[in-house]
Amino acid sequence: MTTRALDEIRKILTANAQAARAAPMRAYMRDQFIFLGIPTPLRRTLLHQRFKELKGSGAAHLMGLAKQLWALPEREYQYAALDMLAMWHKELGVEQIPELLLLAQDKSWWDTVDGFAAIIGDILDGGHAGMDDALSSPNMWLRRIALLHQLGWRDRTDRARLFRYARTLAPEREFFIQKAIGWALRDYARHDPDAVRAFLLTEQRLLSPLSYREANKHLKLG
Repeated sequence: MTTRALDEIRKILTANAQAARAAPMRAYMRDQFIFLGIPTPLRRTLLHQRFKELKGSGAAHLMGLAKQLWALPEREYQYAALDMLAMWHKELGVEQIPELLLLAQDKSWWDTVDGFAAIIGDILDGGHAGMDDALSSPNMWLRRIALLHQLGWRDRTDRARLFRYARTLAPEREFFIQKAIGWALRDYARHDPDAVRAFLLTEQRLLSPLSYREANKHLKLG
């Protein structure tokens, strides 16, 4: 069944490849990946019905298909895997998080890693299984996932955990970590600006200028 689904997805996407778009898309991603040249809105429209047919197929099937898509060279197949997993995240559980984190370490860049952070956040839905381990991982992308998994949680956000994660990773010089710290804090500031404002005033010297600037974007502190 997985092979048939894979073949159908490949057939749909290859039939809609746009060579003129592929080169700019590759350049935008710093020539790290090759592309079929299919814009995101079109890709999602093309595959929506096919993914709807996967309802009830179960975690094992979804993860198997995602891994097969991940093995293909063109970047659109990784995006397709993420769209599929996001659509059916309720069929996944905490048991799949180690698999998702492992997959996130393959062909890693912000575009796919942030997709995994959103999917894992949806699966956890207020929980944090595996995120402390991800925070201490030697893999930078897993640390970014730990920082971002609470995005959009608003009143369900574990504020103490968010601030602890930000403090723990604040000394890092890696751009993608500094940016994620600021993003996570800015997102929570939409729900609790006073808490984030107090955190920034207390920890300004610890945070990088990038993290502070991103977190402070709508708070307008000095």
